[in-house]
Amino acid sequence: MQIKEVIQHLETLAPITYAEDFDNVGLLVGSRETVVTGVLVTLDTLENIVDEAIENDCNLIISFHPIVFKGLKKFNGSNYVERVVMKAIKNDIAIFAIHTALDNAIHGVNNMICEQLGLLNRKILIPQSGNIKKLVTFAPTTEAEALRNKLFEAGAGSIGNYDNCSFSSEGTGTFRASDTANPSIGEIGKTHREKETQIQITYPKHCEGKILKTLFENHSYEEVAYEITTLENKNQNIGMGMIGELPNPVEELDFLKHIKNIFKTGCVRHSALLNKPIKKVAVLGGSGSFAIANAHRAGADIFITSDLKYHQFYEAEGRLILADIGHYESEQYTKNLIVSYLRKKISNFAIILSDKNTNPIQYI
Repeated sequence: MQIKEVIQHLETLAPITYAEDFDNVGLLVGSRETVVTGVLVTLDTLENIVDEAIENDCNLIISFHPIVFKGLKKFNGSNYVERVVMKAIKNDIAIFAIHTALDNAIHGVNNMICEQLGLLNRKILIPQSGNIKKLVTFAPTTEAEALRNKLFEAGAGSIGNYDNCSFSSEGTGTFRASDTANPSIGEIGKTHREKETQIQITYPKHCEGKILKTLFENHSYEEVAYEITTLENKNQNIGMGMIGELPNPVEELDFLKHIKNIFKTGCVRHSALLNKPIKKVAVLGGSGSFAIANAHRAGADIFITSDLKYHQFYEAEGRLILADIGHYESEQYTKNLIVSYLRKKISNFAIILSDKNTNPIQYI
């Protein structure tokens, strides 16, 4: 199996196209054509992680965080980023980073946090917009149903818990073929009228290449008439953070102690208690201060995230509890998620969970 085939599996879980614009995700080091000997999954790619990959004969490291975030202008080993990249290249080890693509995935980072907390009725906290596309095309009425079904098979027409969704209307199309055309129906130089069906169908943007390939391969016209529109509708299955409910209300202090234990953190920094039980919980792995207002609007009793600054705790405004459990701690189960997923998909080489703790923050 080549690296590109492993990437295809990862993109099924978390399409790279849904990563945030600021991020640097995908294959950062190495060739997609390389044959995989083994995979090491880690939260961060450090020098000791590359050493671990060498020891386990793994030539592909799948890392949550990207080791290269900004452009590198030199490679002389003057910092840990350069040293990691140089060691990986020297030992023919590829590095793939998934980061915010997995943050935004419905079964990604935040769902894993919810799993640990046993939350029910989970929903994306901040659904993404701009990633739902609409295709409008026209086909001879006698061919419309077959074409529509092929588009469904390619991934179009899924809306939430429903699939095979489309809208069709009937009409008459006209066209005239030029001398250089090769029309499948009609005659060169004569205006032709054809009973046509207009097909309107939505699809997620990461499927666009496959959708268009399917359209062109299954349409009988030499020139296919089609329109693509980007919709402003929010995708309820893609986005940052998640919100859910505890099976039963829990007292505030008890719940804070519970998350301290679950996430094995040295401390939980939190805003003032509100003296009411916690039922609705919002979470966002990694740095989540930007979502405080979203957590409040969603009716959360507590918002669990990390990297909150001093003044951001004031933004609780006595309306919810803000709980900072630490960046590493909030994302620590992500590598378990990736390993579990890949082991179900791939069985012909080792998928190894790194045993290194890459948390740069220590507690006393």
